[in-house]
Amino acid sequence: MSQESRRRYVILAEDNFGEPASKTAMGVIIYGRDEVVAVLDSTRAGRNVSEWLPGNDIPVVASLEASLPLEPTALLIGIAPPGGKIPPVWRDIIDVAIANGLDIVSGLHELVSDDAEFIAAAATAGVELIDYRRPPRRREVASGRAHRKGSHVVLTVGTDCAVGKMTVALELRRAADEAGLSTAFVPTGQTGIMIEGWGAPVDGVVSDFLQGTCEWLVEQAEDMGDWIFVEGQGAIDHPAYSAVTLGLVHGSAPDAMVLVHHVGRVLRHGWEDRDVVGAAIKPLAQNIALYETVAAAVAPSKVVAVALNTGGLDEDEARAEIAAVAESTGLPTDDPFRFGPGRLFGAIRSTLETASA
Repeated sequence: MSQESRRRYVILAEDNFGEPASKTAMGVIIYGRDEVVAVLDSTRAGRNVSEWLPGNDIPVVASLEASLPLEPTALLIGIAPPGGKIPPVWRDIIDVAIANGLDIVSGLHELVSDDAEFIAAAATAGVELIDYRRPPRRREVASGRAHRKGSHVVLTVGTDCAVGKMTVALELRRAADEAGLSTAFVPTGQTGIMIEGWGAPVDGVVSDFLQGTCEWLVEQAEDMGDWIFVEGQGAIDHPAYSAVTLGLVHGSAPDAMVLVHHVGRVLRHGWEDRDVVGAAIKPLAQNIALYETVAAAVAPSKVVAVALNTGGLDEDEARAEIAAVAESTGLPTDDPFRFGPGRLFGAIRSTLETASA
């Protein structure tokens, strides 16, 4: 994408910015290639994104109209609610954005480009409706293909949804780039696709074609680099999202997995008030064993490292937790976003290169 064609976003994250549900907003701000001129969240208006993400001087505004002097060219829907539906109270905001000549960029399951009201308004205003969660037209079942010789496929897996699997994959890719290696990041969700400009939203794929989609995504990545970092989704034991996680494990057939965990989270995101089986997050050792058992059913793979999200802890607490997890699991452990990905990637690289020697 040329500099001239890049968008200037106002990100809609009403009542959610800084929370796990705003992971799309946060990911696009940190890693995206387009400029973000404002975040729309009336409950945090007057504050600045730098409070949550140091170094990002972006105002939080109360309304779409308040962002217009900053000359945005598109409204990006920046939350990932359960079920991917457009909150009804947001429809007026989207209508105002269209009327003011802004493209609409969405990663929700409810597609804005299939909505009759938005289609009519966009046609009148001459703007685009862009959906990043539209399933790919390519539909193939898995073939069981082997990875290209010389490639190393690393999949991030999680103890829960919204723990930072995409962030860890991107950070590990960054470390590999800095080490002078050829790399690829495989986007499997809407935010990753927004950042990279390619990929497929695997949680929107018909189940028969899920593993096949993951397979051909990795195949495409093999033409981009030797070190391939696949973005994980959901969690293998999550009552709502385990199917997409299973498809990724079996379809990408990783050479190694990295377990991602948000320190301090004991109940699943969005399930904190549900007294049901499966709401509690299992200990790390159980997660590691479960992922390795599931992978072994198709293509054996090991969890070779643990990546922690230590947000909410001070630095000393974070380092103590990292050390404790490393001791309890016997695996290289770090927070690659907070402390840099070099050490963790170095350990992963050593493990895989030794195994393939």
